[in-house]
Amino acid sequence: MNVENVQTVVIGGGQAGLAASHELSARGLPHVVLEGGARVGDSWRHRWDSLRLFTPARYDGLPGRPFPGDPWSLPTKDQLADYLESYAADLAVPVRRGVRVRGVTRSGDGFLVEADEGAWHAQNVVVATGFDRVPRVPAFAADVRPDVVQLDAGSYRAPDQAGPGDVLVVGAGNSGADIALELAATHRTFLSGRHPGQIPWRIEQPLARPLNRLAFWAFRHVLTTGTPIGRRARADVLAHSGPLIRVKSRDLAAAGVQRVPRTTGVSDGLPMLDDGRTLDVSTIVWCTGFDPDHSWIDLPVRDDAGALTHDRGVTSEPGLYFLGLVFQYALASSMIHGVGADAAFVADHLADRVANETTVPVSA
Repeated sequence: MNVENVQTVVIGGGQAGLAASHELSARGLPHVVLEGGARVGDSWRHRWDSLRLFTPARYDGLPGRPFPGDPWSLPTKDQLADYLESYAADLAVPVRRGVRVRGVTRSGDGFLVEADEGAWHAQNVVVATGFDRVPRVPAFAADVRPDVVQLDAGSYRAPDQAGPGDVLVVGAGNSGADIALELAATHRTFLSGRHPGQIPWRIEQPLARPLNRLAFWAFRHVLTTGTPIGRRARADVLAHSGPLIRVKSRDLAAAGVQRVPRTTGVSDGLPMLDDGRTLDVSTIVWCTGFDPDHSWIDLPVRDDAGALTHDRGVTSEPGLYFLGLVFQYALASSMIHGVGADAAFVADHLADRVANETTVPVSA
C-alpha cells in the first residue's frame, strides 16, 4: 500500500472537520481532510426528512462564511448540507471524499492513518468524526416482538415507516420531541422519558431575538468546563440531554402526544414503562442518544470506563486531537456555531507543536 506523507490528517469532513481545515489553513499548516461520504454534508442529508435546525441561520455559519439567507430562519438539514458543501468548495478545503478511515496507530514519530482507499503518515491527526455515529439502543430492545417496527433517530426518515398502530418514541430530548410531534399527525403517539426542561420562549419570534443572542452567547462563553455552572451543566447533558429549544411541551400536548414514564424493559414482547404498564404499539422509535465510534483508534486515549480523555480536545498522545465532541469545552461545542472556537484552540496547540518540532523532534 502506498503511504502518503502529510503534516496533519483531519478525519471527518463535516462541520468540525471543515472548521479545523479553516483554522489550519489560516495558520499555514498543510493538511488533508478525509470524508467518508460521497459528498460533503452527507451526514446531514441522511437524517430524517423534516429535520430543521433549532439554531437560527445567523448561528449556523462556520468561520469565514456566514450562513446565507434570512439570519433568523431555521434552516433545513438539506440547506445545512448544501452550505457545508459550498463552504468546502469556496474555501478550497483539501478534502478527499469517499474515504472511510479504519485505523489510526502510532508509526515512528507520527501516526499511520489507514483506509481501504489508501494510507497516510502524519505528524498530527485531528479526529472530527462527530458524536452521533452509533445509535444508543438499550439491550432489552432485542426482546421486543418481531412484528413491532423498531427505528432509531438515525434510521427514521418519515411517518410512513411506522406501522398502522400506535407509536412509542423513547427519549424526550430535542430529537424525540421533533419526531413525536411529526408522528402525532398520523399516529397515536406516546413520548417516553425524563422531561429535559425547555427554553421558555419561542426562538422564531422577533421579540425573542435579544434572548436568543443572550442564550447562544451563554452556550459558548458561560456554560463551559471553566465555570462551576458549566461543569454542572456538562454532567447533566452527558447523562441525559440538553433542554428542548424549539418544540415546547404545549406543542406536544396540542398535537395529542401522550407523555409516559421511562421505558425500562420488555414484557411479553412489548415495551414496559417505569410504572409497570406495557404499551401495545406497532412501532418504537429509539431517540435515546448516540455514541461516538472511536474503536478504530488503537491508542491509549480512554479511561477505565471507555470515555475519551482530553483537555479541550488535546489528548495525552502528542499530536492527536478531537473536535466536535459533546460539551468538549462548552455546551456549544457540538453545535455548528460553537465548533469554530474549539477548532481555533486545537489549531493553536497544533501550530505550537509544529513550531517546536522544527528544533525538538518527536520521539517514536
